[in-house]
Amino acid sequence: MEFFALAAVPASVDDLRRRLTITDLTLWSASISAVFRDGGTEGEIYCVWGQFRVRREEIRDGVRFTLPGCPNALQWTVTTGQPPEPDKVVIHLTINRAEHDPDFVESNAQFVADWRSGLEAHW
Repeated sequence: MEFFALAAVPASVDDLRRRLTITDLTLWSASISAVFRDGGTEGEIYCVWGQFRVRREEIRDGVRFTLPGCPNALQWTVTTGQPPEPDKVVIHLTINRAEHDPDFVESNAQFVADWRSGLEAHW
């Protein structure tokens, strides 16, 4: 399954890579309530689904975060310059299931919405 949101923020790729750190994840998403450790590319967080190891990777046009221990292979990207809205930031979350429990599906949609809100409020 996949989930998308567009955030109206004036961000370049360099802005995203510089500002979207593990340390600052709680600023960008209300679904992430604590950062326990930030090692630059790997850390540990507490989010809506519990405590997880998180990895951060710079990718083309932005940043990817993964939860390697998540049973749903959850990952999300924050990128910019993508059609059809090249002046907006795209938040894209995926899991490795075609169907899931409705509450979990809703939590994924909320996670993406929280990222949009956080970016728009704090950029």
